[in-house]
Amino acid sequence: MVQPPRLRASSAVRLFRRTLLLAILSAIAALTFSAPALAQEPTPSTGPETSAEQAPPADAVSVAGSLNNGGDRLVGVDVQALDSSGSEVARTTSEAAGRWTLELSPGTYTFQVVQETLPDGVSVQGEVERDVQAGRSNTVIFSFGESRTAADNPFYEQFIRTTVDGLRFGLVIAISAIGLSLIFGTTGLTNFAHGELVTLGAVSAWVFNVSMGIQLIPATLLAIVVGVAIGWLNNALIWRPLRKRRTGLIAQLVVTIGLSIALRYLILIFFSDRSEPYDDYQAQTQNQWGPLAITDVNLACIIISVVVLIGVALMLQRTKIGKAMRAVADNRDLAASSGINVERVVTFVWCLGGGLAALGGVLFGMSELGGRVQWEMGFKLLLLMFAGITLGGLGTAYGAFLGCVIVGLLVQWSTLVINPDLKYIGGLLVLILILVVRPQGILGSRQRIG
Repeated sequence: MVQPPRLRASSAVRLFRRTLLLAILSAIAALTFSAPALAQEPTPSTGPETSAEQAPPADAVSVAGSLNNGGDRLVGVDVQALDSSGSEVARTTSEAAGRWTLELSPGTYTFQVVQETLPDGVSVQGEVERDVQAGRSNTVIFSFGESRTAADNPFYEQFIRTTVDGLRFGLVIAISAIGLSLIFGTTGLTNFAHGELVTLGAVSAWVFNVSMGIQLIPATLLAIVVGVAIGWLNNALIWRPLRKRRTGLIAQLVVTIGLSIALRYLILIFFSDRSEPYDDYQAQTQNQWGPLAITDVNLACIIISVVVLIGVALMLQRTKIGKAMRAVADNRDLAASSGINVERVVTFVWCLGGGLAALGGVLFGMSELGGRVQWEMGFKLLLLMFAGITLGGLGTAYGAFLGCVIVGLLVQWSTLVINPDLKYIGGLLVLILILVVRPQGILGSRQRIG
């Protein structure tokens, strides 16, 4: 049976529609199943620049530094971190004051200054390898200019320079330790919290200098005032009440240990767990005078220490309060019966000790820590202070001066034969030997023992 022409046309239209619908559905299905495969294809790497621009890792640790070329702060210079395979993992550009910061996962990295970004005529002395760890100060310091090594100098020049460093270090220890020795002489108290007075002085100067923008010299004078106030508060709030209650020296010793720990971690909470630099006198060049080489900062530390120590000696010998201090240190009861106000003398000693400790903290940070402040710097210096005053004689200011200078010399001389990172061990060895051979110290008397 033959279909009419109208029915044949209708059937053709329906067939075309079905074919078109089937083609559209097939195309949709193909796109649907091929999209995940396209999404899973890896993005090709574009090299070190891509890795350097990635977001910091979840366990990132800050690594920082400052680019100083003989006092010139280098801004706009690139610093890169390389992993063990030599691949760049991070890069940054130095900003104001030459400071830069990188965020890296814990591990061992090699840090380089990109030579092409340095100004004309400036060169850097190689690269720096650093083990980056969480919970510690990760600071990278680059040296600029011509490379110099100690091996290029004859031994006598090394010995002369080390001796000068030892004198400088010993004088700084003496400035910090004289107050500790005078406090022991007048009260019999062994103050283990004296190291924190040193740290508080350095931190106070940092706050005045960096946070308030005051130049370092007046900031140091203000820090000494703060140290005097802290010494007065120590005596007024803690030690005078304990003395009135006739608390034993052993119990007071335990209190000093607890106070030391409390102050140390309060400084950590409110200051920083990193080494923080002062704003002034950061980059120093050495002055060369024959075999002697010393920076202006270290020379200033020596001069300031000598002037202050001479002033303390004249005060002890020539002034009324100095004579009263020596009388109380020799015999407290006899001094009281002679009309000396012992409590007033003890208060003055605490104020003097706090001020000297604050000055010692600033000098220690500038000369030994490269112009930086650390939250436990006073605790590190405490052992050497005890070694110095034990060597010179407990309770005597002149003994503290002599013993601390000797300890400073021994610590620096030891770097000629051992790793400089181990030089503070010499302070412990000196302390042990003196207690075994001569417990009363060089200028101490046997009546002070026991």
